[in-house]
Amino acid sequence: MTDATNPTLCDLRGIHKNFPSPSGGAVTVLEDVSLEIRSDEILAVLGPSGCGKSTLMRILAGLLQPDAGEVIYRGQPLRGLNPGVAMVFQSFALYPWLTVRENIIEPLHARARDGQTAEKVIHLVGLTGFEEAYPRELSGGMKQRVGIARALAVQPEILCMDEPFSQVDALTAENLRGEVVRFWSDKDAGTRTIFIVSHDVKEVVFMATRIVVMAARPGRVRTIIENHLPYPRDYRLPAFQRLVDQIHAVITETEMPDEPPVYPGVTPVERPHAWEPLPAAASGEIIGLLEVLDDRGGRENVFELVEDLGRDFGTILNVVKAVELLELADTPRQEVMLTDLGRRFLAGSIPERKRIFRAQVGQLRMFSDVVNQIRRSDKLELDVDVVQSALALHLPYEDIDRTFRTIVDWGRYADLFDHDPGRDKLFMEEGDVAAETTPPTEPS
Repeated sequence: MTDATNPTLCDLRGIHKNFPSPSGGAVTVLEDVSLEIRSDEILAVLGPSGCGKSTLMRILAGLLQPDAGEVIYRGQPLRGLNPGVAMVFQSFALYPWLTVRENIIEPLHARARDGQTAEKVIHLVGLTGFEEAYPRELSGGMKQRVGIARALAVQPEILCMDEPFSQVDALTAENLRGEVVRFWSDKDAGTRTIFIVSHDVKEVVFMATRIVVMAARPGRVRTIIENHLPYPRDYRLPAFQRLVDQIHAVITETEMPDEPPVYPGVTPVERPHAWEPLPAAASGEIIGLLEVLDDRGGRENVFELVEDLGRDFGTILNVVKAVELLELADTPRQEVMLTDLGRRFLAGSIPERKRIFRAQVGQLRMFSDVVNQIRRSDKLELDVDVVQSALALHLPYEDIDRTFRTIVDWGRYADLFDHDPGRDKLFMEEGDVAAETTPPTEPS
């Protein structure tokens, strides 16, 4: 419930939204979404592509009408555009023939307001000195500052931001996040509520006072998390990372044990909290590289490998990263060198190789989470959509389809799980569960 210090500005009640399917019929994008937008908060909606978060924002703004449910603005049903909302888009959406000042003033004409606030917001977002510049003369970060200033100029009650930092480089995005929090904290800015859509967990933990985690297909609210971390926030602090981990746990729907399983005679390896990016390397390429190293006495210069194998540098580098990630080889300077575990792998039978590969892959948090979810299912299966949605949130800048193919390839070779593309499922057989829990073989 909302208290007196944070009254509700907008109330989304039981929102449903369908869109026509190319094959006929309709696709449900949002299903029974209810959400309050309060005064004096930064509310972040976090979710993967396809969860309907941008659609939800457009319904709030009155740009789209829900098929069921309603939007209540200041106690009254919303009809048409929401007068209390201004939007910042990820694509900048500037008029190329207008200067910075003219772009900022333009929406004021439509609302019959004067341009007195334009100078104020130009200073507020750091555009002083660029007033007469045209969009083509600005960097991506400066263009987005213009978009933010244009939205602030109309003094909206709710500033809506649709993945506003996705089109700028990482350093610029980090600076802009800090700027947005700063002007939200500035009482003279006039805008006290920000509604931001994102797929970046760290971004929303850095910015938001409340975080809405969406589930996909159809989009629905999975949980709402209050963020009480004090401003200014530091990505490096343990409390910040704990909240990031909490959200990751919600996304994957997995409760991990406090300690990893311990096998007799095997030193447990502490897994990282986040999902690790996977190099684009198939299990066959990994084995092939290990065998080439073995033929060359256990080590080789990486540039010699590129020349001798006739593969491009990027491909070889991905395979090298994979063998290093799995601790089957080390990479001192420009060389690739087999580890003792890599030698054991090559000396082993096919079942022994699979056991070693399974043990190494199982130490990666991504595979541990996927396996745990499959094992918790009554049918020992998991929707592909769940994995891909989690990938989009854990690794927003990675190629999701490519990473998923690597997960399937490594999981199959390790006998952790299999993939049924016809049903879009990852699955285990009963025998796979037993094999997955078998401890790795120790050297004699």
